[in-house]
Amino acid sequence: MKIEELDDVECDQDQIDTVDSKQMMVKVDAKRALVGAGARILFYPTLLYNVFRNKIQSEFRWWDEIDQYLLLGAVPFPKDVPRLKQLGVGGVITLNEPYETLVPSSLYHAHGIEHLVIPTRDYLFAPSFVNISQAVDFIHKNASCGATTYVHCKAGRGRSTTIVLCYLVEYKHMSPMTALEYVRSRRPRVLLAPSQWKAVQEYSRRRPPPTAHSPSRDAVLITKADLEGYHSACDDDAIGKELAIVSRTKTRPMMARLSCLFASLKVSGVCGPATGRMPEARAC
Repeated sequence: MKIEELDDVECDQDQIDTVDSKQMMVKVDAKRALVGAGARILFYPTLLYNVFRNKIQSEFRWWDEIDQYLLLGAVPFPKDVPRLKQLGVGGVITLNEPYETLVPSSLYHAHGIEHLVIPTRDYLFAPSFVNISQAVDFIHKNASCGATTYVHCKAGRGRSTTIVLCYLVEYKHMSPMTALEYVRSRRPRVLLAPSQWKAVQEYSRRRPPPTAHSPSRDAVLITKADLEGYHSACDDDAIGKELAIVSRTKTRPMMARLSCLFASLKVSGVCGPATGRMPEARAC
């Protein structure tokens, strides 16, 4: 009887949790719908306001250069596409929903510009982690080819800034706060919603840590730390302290490194002055 009563209590708790989850989802959906309706109503009035300020205030630029291969700005018009191409733009990331998008993908493609569309609701919402990762990789791919990426939302303040900050965190090795301060120095009017700033911080925590690697895939780098404990009785000044790059062989990396160490260091009982440059030692 007691076991049955406990089971009943557990079932009741599960039902309560399910009800709470459903209520939470309903609240989020209601909030999203309400914000979406407001964003639609305010889109053209705020767009005209931004255009007006851009015409009368020289510091109110439509886009700003964040990096050599990265532009951050507001939603472009069809007439802006040729200008973007002249600036070396090879890719555009659009964070707008369909009703906010003023340039079709076909127009970008006609000018040889790739177009990545990540529809994100305005004001209080941020792209997902998957979408952020996709956008960051898109920017990096273009930069690796010498092409600039234009990242935009409606005003170039929140949604697009979220992507740019994550790119700086990932490939410029900045902290979220350092990246935000840097972007503000380039485009002072950026402003992130709490959910957008949270997305940047979560991306910074979830990104894989950088791994140490050799300058060349076919080389083994010997550092001063590797040489510790292998000095002979000679004076340290008599021993060359240069770093050696040695070719990798099919032997195991540890054995190759040890071979390089013993070959490059003259470990012997005779201490004579070292002359000339330390010869490059190759793995056996």
